[in-house]
Amino acid sequence: MAAEIVNTRGVSDTPGEAVTESAPEEPFDPAFALHRGGKMAVRATVPVRDKDDLSLAYTPGVAKVCSAIAERPELVHDYTWKSQVVAVVTDGTAVLGLGDIGPEASLPVMEGKAILFKQFGGVDAVPIALATKDTDEIIETIVRLAPSFGGVNLEDISAPRCFEIERRLQESLDIPVFHDDQHGTAVVTLAALRNAAKLTGRQLDELRAVISGAGAAGVAIAKFLVAAGIGDVAVIDRKGIVSRDRDDLNPAKRELAEITNKAGLTGSVATALAGADVFIGVSGGTVPEAAVATMAPGAFIFAMANPNPEIHPDIAHKYAAVVATGRSDFPNQINNVLAFPGIFAGALQVRASRITEGMKIAAANALADVVGEELAADLVIPSPFDERVAPAVTAAVAAAARAEGVARR
Repeated sequence: MAAEIVNTRGVSDTPGEAVTESAPEEPFDPAFALHRGGKMAVRATVPVRDKDDLSLAYTPGVAKVCSAIAERPELVHDYTWKSQVVAVVTDGTAVLGLGDIGPEASLPVMEGKAILFKQFGGVDAVPIALATKDTDEIIETIVRLAPSFGGVNLEDISAPRCFEIERRLQESLDIPVFHDDQHGTAVVTLAALRNAAKLTGRQLDELRAVISGAGAAGVAIAKFLVAAGIGDVAVIDRKGIVSRDRDDLNPAKRELAEITNKAGLTGSVATALAGADVFIGVSGGTVPEAAVATMAPGAFIFAMANPNPEIHPDIAHKYAAVVATGRSDFPNQINNVLAFPGIFAGALQVRASRITEGMKIAAANALADVVGEELAADLVIPSPFDERVAPAVTAAVAAAARAEGVARR
């Protein structure tokens, strides 16, 4: 029997009337039921019950607040929601594993991101899907929207354009700009890697990692691991190991080649994996078991492609001491929701002008520390539903922002 759909903003002609139809797809699919009418709404935080309330919430009372902000612009943080709200912006070009599906089709994901901000970080967020793929137009649009927001979360924008968009926005704006596909993934990966190393009695500088995938996530993870002190890391794209001797690299990969692959490896993923301590998959595809078998004893395998990990956990467990995926039905889920709500909550709390490498490393360390004495091979990263996560990350990021001089309160 089809479940009842109770979203009051569905297709009914009568405002507030519950909708009891199922989605047109048959048989009934609960995903469509949940999404009918959208997953979020805007709600007032003050009452408007009578003319006195109306005169305070709107005219004439609101004019006093507007005039005060005009004289002292910094008051916008105190008397509007600016310091509590993030714009979640996409162009729909790299949505989940679906690719370039367009701005309209991206909206369910952006709404989902917004409700995760609220659920896990107490941060309000507004999904914004842009009808342009032009880098300059995206940047210009976000800059013009920025006065309404305390931060910008870039989402599902394809590489390599995402790197330039984020960089130029950071240069243009005095609010945090964060591409979660890059940095959220990197923060959670580093946290899990720190705990895996701790569990096996090793240090980051003793590890050689291989990253399969040189898109937004792969590039960011590689840079972040280098900044955190990894021994060495090789990144694999469709044509093999990213190295200085290749003449087919885009600017982002050329920059990557300068700071990674100290061993000077060339060739395929199989070449890179021989003797490697860590595999990090953010590419999709499948890694042959024969190549996995050549990794160093006690290896870590973080195969994060969804829904199909690059190395299935059943195979990974044959060769690795710690296994993680991007899926919620296996232990050690590398999930960005562990990072971005707390990172933005901490940045907004202190009105940070940007999110620095130090703030991201602080977030990763705090996230790793949440596991504490519970550390085990099947628990190197906490659950997103662990209530300690967001407060720990928020506090660490706020403290790091103050220490790095980017906090304004």
